[in-house]
Amino acid sequence: MTTYQNIFTQVQVRGPVEPGVELPPGDEARTGKGFFSHLIGRIGNAQIGPIYLGFTGVASLICGFIAIEIIGFNMLASVNWDPIAFGREFFWLTLDPPGPEYGFQPFVPLNEGGWYILAGFFLTASIILWWVRTYRRAIQLGLGTHVAWAFASAIFLYLVLGFIRPMLMGDWSQAVPFGIFTHLDWTNNFSLMYGNLFYNPFHMLSITFLYGSALLFAMHGATILAVGRYGGDREIEQISDRGTATERAALFWRWTMGFNATMESIHRWAWWFAVLTTLTGGIGILITGTVVDNWFIWASENGIARPL
Repeated sequence: MTTYQNIFTQVQVRGPVEPGVELPPGDEARTGKGFFSHLIGRIGNAQIGPIYLGFTGVASLICGFIAIEIIGFNMLASVNWDPIAFGREFFWLTLDPPGPEYGFQPFVPLNEGGWYILAGFFLTASIILWWVRTYRRAIQLGLGTHVAWAFASAIFLYLVLGFIRPMLMGDWSQAVPFGIFTHLDWTNNFSLMYGNLFYNPFHMLSITFLYGSALLFAMHGATILAVGRYGGDREIEQISDRGTATERAALFWRWTMGFNATMESIHRWAWWFAVLTTLTGGIGILITGTVVDNWFIWASENGIARPL
């Protein structure tokens, strides 16, 4: 029965490398000619390249590299430049923001938080440059800008955590440190400090959209795989010229769920759920400490939590 279980039997197309559509006038040429990878073909399109970076792509990678180097060398310095200790303690290493005594000053001594500000600057520049690249690529290739705006929602949460909220609080120490376990510790302490973040209604929405995104993508992916034998993976054709794959998928979901999304609307559902995860999460973080000081007290006063 595994003949039609295309989760196991991915077909890898082989033919001439597809160079893509012609680039707009003034753009640099793509790098390389492209090649095929069997392993990559097991999880996606087997063709890799050709690659186009352009000015914003190159600038983004340079800024990102500088940020990672600053973070990495500071972590390495914290273990006396011992590479073995660096590897052993990597998950516990951190680059912390300036202390509360510096407020939100733009210039802080490097070894007292200045490196954190510098790393944050280059990392933010890298991310925003990549957003510009994503937006411009979509426009110049005649695509919608849906990916760029979805990316912008994630960037909003990133900026709230590392810049906007600390600016409103007037204190760099409110920012999230660069580190794995220290980032998790910050999240735990943040919730404890402000009366349990679970009572934050925007946090509730963010978790709802997060779990909803996982459910929607799983449902959609499973449905398309299930009707793949009828050409369901060719969704564009199924949208404009509904075929047996669409009919069977729709009938299945009406039988099991009572209604069904269409081949097109499921992507709107998924896009909105994913975008609203980081958007509502960012709002929840932003108003914590700036508008609401204790979420448990707020929830008690508004009939959400039972008063102690």
